[in-house]
Amino acid sequence: MTSVNVTELKNTVTVNEGDATVVTVTTAGPQGASTAIDLTDVVDNSIVYYQASSGTLKADQTTTKLKLVNGGNF
Repeated sequence: MTSVNVTELKNTVTVNEGDATVVTVTTAGPQGASTAIDLTDVVDNSIVYYQASSGTLKADQTTTKLKLVNGGNF
């Protein structure tokens, strides 16, 4: 896993396709907030959702624009 330190204040995170599949974003705060973004099974038109059991934001092949439009289970 590659670690990157940001030394100037920015409000944008950009993730390019490549080797990275899980991105963790942290901010300074009283609890030391952290959010992991799991892109392990991402496909074209994946929709990001929160999975409470793992505490991560995920984008995978089970939740896509096409599946929501064609008979999505609401």
